[in-house]
Amino acid sequence: MNQFTPVYLPVGVGTFHMESARDQFERSIRSLKEVDASFTVPDEPLLSVEALRAFLLPLQPDLVVFQNLTFANAAYMSELLRVYDGPVLLWTLREPVIDGGRLRLNSLTGAYSAAHTLRGFGNRPFGYVFGAPEEESVRNAIRDHVAAARVKKAMRSLKIAAIGQTPQGFGFGRALDAEMMHTFGAELEAIEARELIGAAKRFTETECIEYLQQTAQATCGLENTPVKNQLDHARLYKAYSDFVKGHGIGALASRCWPDFFTEFGTPVCTVLSLLNDEGVAAACEADIYGALSMWVGRQLSGESVFFGDPVSLNEEENTISFWHCGMAACSLARKDTGAVVGVHPNRKIGPAMDFGCEAFPAATIFRIGREPDGSFRFYIAEGEALDKPKQFIGTSLVVRTDKDSRSLVEGSVEAGFEPHFVVMKGRHGGALKALARMYGFPVFE
Repeated sequence: MNQFTPVYLPVGVGTFHMESARDQFERSIRSLKEVDASFTVPDEPLLSVEALRAFLLPLQPDLVVFQNLTFANAAYMSELLRVYDGPVLLWTLREPVIDGGRLRLNSLTGAYSAAHTLRGFGNRPFGYVFGAPEEESVRNAIRDHVAAARVKKAMRSLKIAAIGQTPQGFGFGRALDAEMMHTFGAELEAIEARELIGAAKRFTETECIEYLQQTAQATCGLENTPVKNQLDHARLYKAYSDFVKGHGIGALASRCWPDFFTEFGTPVCTVLSLLNDEGVAAACEADIYGALSMWVGRQLSGESVFFGDPVSLNEEENTISFWHCGMAACSLARKDTGAVVGVHPNRKIGPAMDFGCEAFPAATIFRIGREPDGSFRFYIAEGEALDKPKQFIGTSLVVRTDKDSRSLVEGSVEAGFEPHFVVMKGRHGGALKALARMYGFPVFE
């Protein structure tokens, strides 16, 4: 993937108060560089359409921060949109002085002109922030848009795999390759689960011993699993690892039940858990958009994310419990238990993960949802992951939400969201909302 390139476009005209404009220009560059040192900035304010054109010509921006350093008419934004169709953050500066004298900048009027032009160019989505360069709200908005634009760019290089079909009644997880490419720029590759099962069956014990050792090091209690299931897990782990490495897969959604119990005799849960800690966003029950949600969460948090169902609501604690039947990254496990290996709660076959997740003070719940008409939307909620033991057989995580948990559950059910959600470390609501705007998606908070 090419280097990420955010670009600062400070536009204006020389008839306003240039001393104030240059002061704002220099302060803006300092703030932008403190947020992300990779910002490309001009040497001087861009005080004509020709200057804007000359600065833009050699660049291929991934994000444009368009600032009305002073008032500038619609021709400036029109010139940008003539050659650029990526994310835009429109930044309005405060008037530096209100003293009954001259209007120094008139940045806000310029913002109205630019925004009207954005709407005129096919109703182009854009982000907006108002404030002085040092204001924390401005820096946060820039930070969020940089993070979102990085994800959007990276997604265009993502190859995501569908391993097998969704089980009956789980059609919400399906995706079309053309739809995935058109909407997100990601490449969707499909393979039947039986192909990886077949590959796993052909491996010798010697070929798989390193995978068994890796699993033993990452988990607790693997020795309690029958030897045959341990070896079959190692075979499956090698099959998935070979496929991921051989095809350049960054995210995957795998069919799990009933095939891996009935046709192979060993679940895939632990394999997917280990892949998540290797940097591959791996979802179960063949939920493609669940896997894509996991991948976005990993890009923003830099860590493995939890993937599961909302299964319990506690109004007194204002919490929602998320659970899945045997899959979670080992790195998420409570430190006092470690990543315990057990059996699948329904099939009673292992190895499957069986632990509660550690607490973390900031958490974001997220889902890329798909409407019946094929359009997309984001689900976003924030809170904290609590210090709670395992809630049920399988893996679990309890989140105290900032907003009323009962309203969140009732609202998301009534809105018809899918039953799989991602929980990531950190507060990333701002970046996710910025990303939703870049795609033109509505947000359910």
